[in-house]
This record gives sequence, structure tokens and C-alpha cells, in this order.
Amino acid sequence: MPELKQDDEDRALTEVERRAIDIFVDGVRVLGLPGSVGEIYGLLYISREPLSLDDLVARLGISKGSASQGLRTLKSLGAVRELEVVGVRRTYFEAAAELKPLVGGFIREQVRPHLESGQTKITALQKAISADIEPADRAFFDERVERLEGWIRRGRMVLPILQKFLGQ
Repeated sequence: MPELKQDDEDRALTEVERRAIDIFVDGVRVLGLPGSVGEIYGLLYISREPLSLDDLVARLGISKGSASQGLRTLKSLGAVRELEVVGVRRTYFEAAAELKPLVGGFIREQVRPHLESGQTKITALQKAISADIEPADRAFFDERVERLEGWIRRGRMVLPILQKFLGQ
């Protein structure tokens, strides 16, 4: 663990940091996550030294609650690691820069739960179709439900292959 040179709370973002943060903000938005998660990860990723919660709040200009929630999300995805510095009471964080754990964490925490809940939602959709759609009009809706079920089946087949490919 490198020795911390200064309290990062007092430094403004550099151009390099802002550009790195922009990359990750765009990336997390595509994944449906809040921009603050991308800001936090981007700053940690481009930082040579680990940063504390207070550093992130001050440097990014986000609330402590937003930073805390973002760190919790990133930790659950395996995207950040907590570090303890000898003689310092704060917890510091650094970005996990390896792709395999990031993708594996995203699959585990975001994709898999959606697939698991998908069948329950499809069952509810089928009940609604049975109750609300006239039998003569059901063929279209039944085909759509069948297609959704196929997507879920394929997703369940692909995820383990993808995780194995990525070494998870």
C-alpha cells in the first residue's frame, strides 16, 4: 500500500481526471446505473493513490450519501476494493482495474437477478393475457410471451459460458 502523500480533498479535478471520469459516466449510464457511480469509479481508476469517502465527496462535489451508495454499488460489483492505511482511521478505496471481475460482478449483481425475476413476470403476463384478451386475439400475445421465454432461456445458457470465458 503506497503512503498517502496529501489529503486529496483539497485538489480540484485535473483535465485528465475529468476526461477519465467522462468515459466511465457514459459507460455506467449504458448499464442503467447512476452517473455518480461512474464518477466515483472513474476518479478511483485514474487516481495513483487510494481515496477516502471524504476525498470523493470533496473532489467530485457529490453528497456523502451519493458517494456512500455509489461505493456500496461498486463494491457489490467487485469494482472497488477497501484498503486500510496503518495509523489512519479512514477507509480508503481503489479501483479494481481487471475486466474479468467487473463483468462477473455486473452479471452476478445486475443481469442474473433480472433473468431470475423474468419467469415470474412472464407468468403474471400470461395470467393477464388469459384474463384480458379475447381467445381469438391471443395468438399474437402468446407468440410474444413465447419469444420472451426464449430470450430468458438463451440468457440463462449464455451467462455461464460468458462467466467461464471471463474466468469467473
